[in-house]
Amino acid sequence: MSSRPFSSLLILCVAFCCTTTSAETIAIIGTGNVARALGVEFALQGHTIVYGSRTPASSKAQNLVAETSDAASATTPSDAITGANIVVLAVPGILAKEIAEGLGDLSGKIIIDPTNPMERKLMTFHHAVATSNAQIIQDIAPKADVVKAFNTLGWKTMIDPETAGGAVSIPLAGESASAKKTVAKLATAMGLEPIDVGGVENAHWLEGMAILLLNNRYGTRDSFDYHLRRSE
Repeated sequence: MSSRPFSSLLILCVAFCCTTTSAETIAIIGTGNVARALGVEFALQGHTIVYGSRTPASSKAQNLVAETSDAASATTPSDAITGANIVVLAVPGILAKEIAEGLGDLSGKIIIDPTNPMERKLMTFHHAVATSNAQIIQDIAPKADVVKAFNTLGWKTMIDPETAGGAVSIPLAGESASAKKTVAKLATAMGLEPIDVGGVENAHWLEGMAILLLNNRYGTRDSFDYHLRRSE
């Protein structure tokens, strides 16, 4: 897995030491950079990863499976969620609603939403929904527990947080305290610092943070990253 930037043994030690006590089956919908970053990291923690792809037999999907772990696999999105306890929607933000609607019954599952629904107008990114993708997905799957997470940082920082020079925060928004605790364990084992920011309605502001970041990064203003710190 030479393409994955494991720059420090510390990251591997954190993942090993913080592995959750029970392994989960995690369905990751998508095969892009975020799917790859989270899939490989979660596999390091001992979880079984199933990628959901429109083309599961493609070289892209199969290469990702081979990179992830011996126990990883790829299938269609609706089949991927069948035996999964946790579902990650690592998909384009503008398509999250459509893809979530096509997955089938998500009742009882934890849904991690790392997406940012954006549209670009006159070289500026804008929020593409009135509420947030997390709230929309929660409405689609009212018996699931949606947790907004991993949307305020890039995939490279996810897999190598040491490059930030300190603890990297992962704000979590959702209605279920137990679901947020589960996601917090996943984040902590990656060397990240989860921060509970309240209910799913606050996902709107987390998506706004990402839009502000990208407008600066790809515009004419100063580029930056978010590294929040807990206050005493």
